[in-house]
Amino acid sequence: MTEPRAASVSQHGLKLFLVGFLVLFLELASIRWFSANVIFLQFFTNVVLLACFLGMSCGCLAARQRFDWMRWLPLIAAGTFAVARLTVLLYGHWQGLAVDVGHQTSPQEVFFGTEYRNPDLAKFVIPIEWIAGLFFILIALMFVGLGQVMGRAFEAYPDRIRAYSLNIGGSLAGIIGFSAISFLQAPPAIWLLIIAVGAAYLLHRDNTLTATRGAALLLVIVFAALPTQSSGQHQLRWSPYYAVDHDRETNALTVNNIGHQQMQPFAQRGAVYSLIHLLQNRSGGAPFENALVIGAGSGNDLAHALRHGVSRIDAVEIDPVIQDIGIHSHPDQPYADPRIVRHLDDGRHFLRTTEQKYDLVVYALVDSLILHSGYANIRLESYLFTEQAFEDVRRVLKKDGVFVMYNYFRQGWIVQRVAAMAQRVFGCEPLVLPVPHTETLKASEQAGFVTIVAGCNQRIPLAFKQHGAFWMNQLPAENFSVNGFDGEPKTSAGSWMPIAPTKLITDQASSTQLTTDDWPFLYVSDRLIPDLTLRSMVLLGGLGITMVLLFMKATARGISRTGSPINIRMFFLGAAFMLLETKAVVQMALLFGSTWLVNSAVFFSALVLILLANLYVLKVPTVRLNAHYGPLLVFLATSVLIPFDVFLSGGLVWRYAVPCLLALGPMFFAGIIFARSFRDEPNPEHAMGSNIAGAMIGGLAEQFSTLLGFQHLLILAIGFYLLSTWTPSLRPKLSPAE
Repeated sequence: MTEPRAASVSQHGLKLFLVGFLVLFLELASIRWFSANVIFLQFFTNVVLLACFLGMSCGCLAARQRFDWMRWLPLIAAGTFAVARLTVLLYGHWQGLAVDVGHQTSPQEVFFGTEYRNPDLAKFVIPIEWIAGLFFILIALMFVGLGQVMGRAFEAYPDRIRAYSLNIGGSLAGIIGFSAISFLQAPPAIWLLIIAVGAAYLLHRDNTLTATRGAALLLVIVFAALPTQSSGQHQLRWSPYYAVDHDRETNALTVNNIGHQQMQPFAQRGAVYSLIHLLQNRSGGAPFENALVIGAGSGNDLAHALRHGVSRIDAVEIDPVIQDIGIHSHPDQPYADPRIVRHLDDGRHFLRTTEQKYDLVVYALVDSLILHSGYANIRLESYLFTEQAFEDVRRVLKKDGVFVMYNYFRQGWIVQRVAAMAQRVFGCEPLVLPVPHTETLKASEQAGFVTIVAGCNQRIPLAFKQHGAFWMNQLPAENFSVNGFDGEPKTSAGSWMPIAPTKLITDQASSTQLTTDDWPFLYVSDRLIPDLTLRSMVLLGGLGITMVLLFMKATARGISRTGSPINIRMFFLGAAFMLLETKAVVQMALLFGSTWLVNSAVFFSALVLILLANLYVLKVPTVRLNAHYGPLLVFLATSVLIPFDVFLSGGLVWRYAVPCLLALGPMFFAGIIFARSFRDEPNPEHAMGSNIAGAMIGGLAEQFSTLLGFQHLLILAIGFYLLSTWTPSLRPKLSPAE
C-alpha cells in the first residue's frame, strides 16, 4: 500500500478539527438514523451513544498500532447500514418474527408500539437486547477509525491544550451543522453525504482513498436514502425527532416504522375525541370557552373541539412535521380555523410559561415513541406526567375547569398512578372511563383506551352518579341529537356504547411510587432498575470490556508491563462528566422544554465551557487541581441537597439563572481539571481513549436514575470524581515510542 504523506503540525491540527466535526456529526446522525431503521431501538438510543464512545475509545487506544482502521471505515459503515436495512425489512415482511421488549404482557417498563405482535404467539422471537448488542458492536466499529485518527493527531500535536481545543472546536462545528440540517428537515442522504465527503478527505490525505472505499461510502448514502415503503402514496419526511411516514391514502402516520396516529374525518369516526365535550354539555354545562390541547398532533382533537363550540384553542405540538402534515392534510382542516392558535413547543414548557386561564386542558394521546435524548432514559412526554406538572395544570385551570387525559395506557398500574397523582394534586377523586367500559380495573391487568377526568368540577361526576352511564355513538355526528345520560338511544345509525366510571383495584402490581420531576418514569412500575435494563447493562458492559481488552492486547507492545493502558484518572473523569451532561440535559428540559433545540443548546454550552476551561489553563501558569476540585464538589453537593422543584416558581433569576448555574457551572471546573491533567500526559492518545471509555461507563451508570432519581444520580458523579483524585499514581507508564 502507498505510504501516507508526512504531515505538518498545522495538518495535524486540521485533522483534529475535522475529526471532532465528523465524530460529533456521525454520532448525532447515527442516533437519528439507527433509531428509525432498527426496530424498537428508538427506546434505547443510549446504546448508539455508548457505541460511539466505545469505538472512539478503542480507536484512541489503537493509535500506536500499525493496522490502519480508518481504511476500513467505509466498508464497516456500509455493512452496518446494510444490516440495519435488513432487520427492518425482515421484521416488516415476516409476520412470524417478534421482538421481545421486556415481556410486555407483564412488564416492569412499558414501551409503546410493541403490542402489535405477541412474542408468545410468534414462531421466532428475538430479545431486544440481542439486537441492541449487535448494533452496539457494529456502530462501535464504525468509530474506531475516526478515533484512531484522533489519537494519532493528539500524539503528533505538540501542545496538548491547543490540540484539545481544536478538537472541541470541530465538535462545536459539528453540532451547529447538524442542528442546522435538522432545522431544515434535511433527509439522511444529506447527513451521510457530508460525513462521506469528510471521510473521503481523510483517506485522500493519507493516500488510501481507493475506488472500492469510495464506492462503499456511496453505498452508505444509498442505504440511508432508500425508502422503507415502496408505495407512491407514502411520503417520508424527517422531523428533528422521527422519520415520519405519511400514507396519503389512509391518512395514517407511522414514525420510526411504528404506527403512531391517523387523521380521522369527523363525519366517519373518532367519537372518543368528543367525549369530554359531550359530558360537559350533556351534564348541564356550557361549551368550553378556552381550551389548551397538549399533543395536538395532526388535529383530531382540535376538529372535535371546534365542532362542539370551543371559542379558542391553544394547540401545542412538539413535532413540526406532524403539525405541518395536520395543517395541510387533515380532511377537516381544523388548523385553518381562526379559533386555533398554533404553538410549536414542549407541553410542559408551555404550561410553565403561559399566563392564560383555561376551562379545559387536554393531554391528547401524548405518547412519544422515542427517548428525549441519548443521555437520559426519559421520553418526550415524561415531564408532563409528574406531580409538579399537574400542579402547573392546576395553575392554568379556572376554578371550575376540567383536566382530561386519554390514551391507550397499556397497564392498569399506569392508570392507577396517573389517577392517584391527579387526586393528590387536585384534591378530588378523578373519573376513570375505559372504552369499552369495564366494572373494575386491576393494577395487574392490561388497559386499553382510558379517559381520566380530573379537577374539582363536580357536574360530570354528579351526572354519572344520577344516571349510571353515558351512551355514546361511534359516529360523532349522531351524538348531537341525543343526551347520552338519558339511556341508550334507539337510532339506527352507528352503534352505541356505554361509558361509566370504573373502580380501580389494587393488587400485587400496585405501586405507591408516584412520578415527580426528580423521578419522571411514568412507564416504570416502581423504583427499580428493570430486569431488561440490567440484562442490557451486563451485555453491553461485557461487550465493551471485551472490545477494549482486545484493543489493549493489540497495543500491548507499546505499553510497559508495569503499567496499564487505561489511565485511571482520565477514566473516572470521563465517567463523572457523562453524568454531569445527563443531569444538565434533564434539568434544561425542565427549564426550557424537552425539544431537540434545547438538547442542542445544552451540548453546545458544554463544549463552550470546555473551551473556556482550556483557555483558562492556557492563560494561568499554575493550575492547582485541588483548588478546582473543591468548587466542583461544592456545586455537585448543592445540586444533590436542593430539590429542583424549589426553582419552579419565583423571579427570572431564581427560576432560570440559578438552576442554569447549578447545571452548567460544574462543567467549567470539570473542564479545568481535565485540561490540566491532559496537558501533562506523556501519551495523550491513551489518556483520551481512557476518558472516552469512562464516559461509556458513565452512560451505563445513568440507568441507576430509575432507582435513585436524577437528583441523587449526582452522588455517583461525586464518587467518580473522588476516585479520580486519589488514583493518579495508577496512570500507565508507557514506553516513549513503539
